[in-house]
Amino acid sequence: MTTMTTIAAPRRGWRAAGTWIGAVIVGLTLFAAIFAPWITPHDPYAQDLGKRLLPPFWMDGHNPMHLLGTDQIGRDYLSRLIYGARISMLIGIGVTITSAIIGIAMGVLGGFVGGKVDDAVLFAITTRLSIPVVLVALAVVGLMGSSFTLLVLTLGLLLWDRFAVVARSTTMQVRNLDFVSAAWCAGCSRFHILWREVLPNIASHLVVVATLEIALAILLEAALSFLGLGVPPPLPSWGLMISEAKEYMYFSPWVIMIPGIALFVLVLGINLLGDGLRDHFGTGTQ
Repeated sequence: MTTMTTIAAPRRGWRAAGTWIGAVIVGLTLFAAIFAPWITPHDPYAQDLGKRLLPPFWMDGHNPMHLLGTDQIGRDYLSRLIYGARISMLIGIGVTITSAIIGIAMGVLGGFVGGKVDDAVLFAITTRLSIPVVLVALAVVGLMGSSFTLLVLTLGLLLWDRFAVVARSTTMQVRNLDFVSAAWCAGCSRFHILWREVLPNIASHLVVVATLEIALAILLEAALSFLGLGVPPPLPSWGLMISEAKEYMYFSPWVIMIPGIALFVLVLGINLLGDGLRDHFGTGTQ
């Protein structure tokens, strides 16, 4: 008697647990970012030196009014963590929109037109890839001062290359398909073909790139804020919270662990969601 062993194929796309975990993490973070003024228990900027460095609820000596404790100048940590989610998501989405506009425009034009235009796009991509993002961002912010708008524009102008590469390669695949040829024969303009025929058919690839860019932008903002050149205080950025807490990490380690874990979980959730979207669009699952 022969026993047949069937190995189940791994779940992919929206059937995978990791995709839903990522979607829940990103969804909760967006909820916290949008409704931060209504769900925070305290003013994230209010200081109370008499309550500085209170421990979180799982440690002895905690204050039930401050579930995650307070920071070095008595500000409620839970409130600052929730508002930090707003800062991180605004920067991630703002940087991604800025870089997407630049990268997609260049990639689509280069892939569709070809010739010297494509050569110019390839030269711009190669030049951008030779530029160290962190060093340039440090130099720009260090020379011009730290501000939320400047940080978004600087990172957006430095992170468009992935959009350009993907948009260019997918456009080169789409431009020779039958529906594009039919649009040419129907007398449609080049702008109409790019906007109505090409972009909708490469959008699924660009959505996946966008998730990766959001995670990267959040990490870069945290790194710059940790170095003191990111979001200016007293804005409750997670990177700035880690930077302010490093002096107290040996005696109150939770002040650096809480924003660090929050940053790790958010980036993990975005990457899990991005992997699920890649599998979904790549395998054509519905």
